[in-house]
Amino acid sequence: MNARVTEQLCTVRPMQVSDAAAWDAFVQSCPEATFFHRAGWREVIERAFGHRTHFLLAEADGEIQGVLPLAEINSRLFGHSLAALPFCVYGGPAASNESARYALDNAAQKLAAELRVDHLEYRNLQPFHGDWPGKDLYVTFRKAIDVEVERNLNAIPRKQRAMVRKGIKAGLVSSVDNGTERFYLAYSSSVHRLGTPVFSRKYFRLLKAIFADDCEVLTITLDERVVSSVMNFYFRDEVLPYYGGGTAEARAVAANDFMYWEVMRRACEKGCRVFDFGRSKVGTGSHDFKKNWGFEPQPLHYEYQLVRAQQVPDHNPLNPKYRLFIKAWQRMPLALANIIGPHIVKNLG
Repeated sequence: MNARVTEQLCTVRPMQVSDAAAWDAFVQSCPEATFFHRAGWREVIERAFGHRTHFLLAEADGEIQGVLPLAEINSRLFGHSLAALPFCVYGGPAASNESARYALDNAAQKLAAELRVDHLEYRNLQPFHGDWPGKDLYVTFRKAIDVEVERNLNAIPRKQRAMVRKGIKAGLVSSVDNGTERFYLAYSSSVHRLGTPVFSRKYFRLLKAIFADDCEVLTITLDERVVSSVMNFYFRDEVLPYYGGGTAEARAVAANDFMYWEVMRRACEKGCRVFDFGRSKVGTGSHDFKKNWGFEPQPLHYEYQLVRAQQVPDHNPLNPKYRLFIKAWQRMPLALANIIGPHIVKNLG
């Protein structure tokens, strides 16, 4: 009876600018919510990529009961989608009760039909729609951080710990940056070698400006030369190293290994208790790298309601049809790739 009453009183409406503080307060307290449910993503996605957003909230008696951040991408090359949330690894409805969760889900499905998108996508940590087609491509890596710094170092498997110590012996130094320029140098160099398009400088500047102290850039130098850098997100007691990369010099001095250890060490000293190593595709070097740190992969439940599409989208570098594109991109001069890349990647989500 109580569930039915709650469902009747629960209404869904678009988030207004004046709702942002209450939205974020709910996200902070809701166990299902993640950093990627925060209200600031609306401004980031609209200003960095020019996409329409549809941030929905469910409320009862004036109190927020659930949130669902959605963004719409309409691309001639990659199709028309509505997702929670593009450019983010987690998403889907986050609610304090079942009634709010299903009210948001119903509103999203109705919106997807009205917009005539190809598909509606939820990027869940836990399964929600078992009857929807899914994608088994991604896993995530999360692990508890010990309260003692030295215990965290000793918990790293021996071979990987040796790489961290190699970086320490090489004389690498970590420092927190106020801006994103040094980060972009390392990041763009790294993704270019992988043969994938780069995000724009504007995108990273917006992330830093909008999320402020909850978005941190940690840069690794050797003799004052940038060798690697990472952009970290902080949420509740978690640290999420999200975007990172290194220059051609990084591998020789184990800069990336040292960099992630420095993220963990600093997070431990800040009182963080969860290290979220983020999403990786199964069967990739990134996936194996994180396993080598002693992290166990956890499946991500990416679920799709096919509205106009006949099959789940497959826009990822492991798709064989992109092989020639990747090789051509790797041969392209870095400066040119950094100009063209943002116009492509903004439609991939």
